[in-house]
Amino acid sequence: MNLDIKELLLKGVKEGVYPGAVLVAGLSGRPLIRLAVGYLSKIPVSIPIKRETIFDLASLTKPFATSLIAMKLVEKGILDLDMPISKIIFTPQDKKNISIRMLLSHSSGLPDWRPYYLRLSEFPLSVRKKLVIEWILREELVFPSGKGELYSDLGFMLLAYVIEKISERNLKELSKDIYNHLGLTQTFLGYPERKFHLQDFAATELCSWRKRVIQAEVHDENAFALGGYSGHSGLFSTADELFVISNILLEHYYGERNDLFKKDIIREFFKKQNSRWALGWDTPTGKSSAGTLFSRNSVGHLGFTGTSVWIDLDKEIIVILLTNRVHPNRKNSKIRDFRPLIHDQVAKTMLF
Repeated sequence: MNLDIKELLLKGVKEGVYPGAVLVAGLSGRPLIRLAVGYLSKIPVSIPIKRETIFDLASLTKPFATSLIAMKLVEKGILDLDMPISKIIFTPQDKKNISIRMLLSHSSGLPDWRPYYLRLSEFPLSVRKKLVIEWILREELVFPSGKGELYSDLGFMLLAYVIEKISERNLKELSKDIYNHLGLTQTFLGYPERKFHLQDFAATELCSWRKRVIQAEVHDENAFALGGYSGHSGLFSTADELFVISNILLEHYYGERNDLFKKDIIREFFKKQNSRWALGWDTPTGKSSAGTLFSRNSVGHLGFTGTSVWIDLDKEIIVILLTNRVHPNRKNSKIRDFRPLIHDQVAKTMLF
């Protein structure tokens, strides 16, 4: 049955859904499918992808870095989900009631995105983080905090700043504590601390702003302008290491281990907070990218560069799909229709 999945992945390459893809999927903790097809880059030459290829995960940074860090700080009693951020940093009056929970569940009322990088590039790197927080806090709310939901990069940029303030450590250091505990060597925020080769990384876009093909550096312009990462983007990893993290979270969810998080903390973060969002995690709604066979009790996330993770908490299925669909151009949106197809095929293979 893996042949059917590989044929579908190869069809994605042939039809221009992405230049290359790595798929790792498993059931009840066992990785049963590991496939790599296509190319990690096409410009200036075509280089075949490998299962070990490192991807820019884009918004998978939210669940696999920022949310994990928040989870750990909540468990330690350093962070309270319902604590207003105004207890930690100065906020204007209209944002005094924004809580950590609201930021994690995209219900703060902050706008979705702003091209801050265009202004940030005029300032030294040392002052950019402080500036961008000032700009975010000046933004007009789209709705009163807690009275709606809107997916917001700005919310996670602000959350990262709040986390760093209350913990007195930067996000990269906090994330390393978790990844080192899990024995991960290819998962990191921003720029790697050990030496890799350029061809270890999947290329992303031929960037019109930076005037080059982006490879081994973050695709997201705001994250790049902030030094390579923020709370919304900047995480790199492989499909195998994301499977490890996902499976460990699933084991903690079922109480099979408790070395990283307590069971009740995991369950709180995986619980839907509004019509769609859990705490840092997406859930299946409507026509989901997870397809038709994942249960409603699933969590996951998508990344703009062409990455996704879905974890079915009832059926214990994990599907990691990493692609470089923005290479060489972000206008390619064919993956929207492709994702449900590959998830349905994987689920059929494992369940029937």
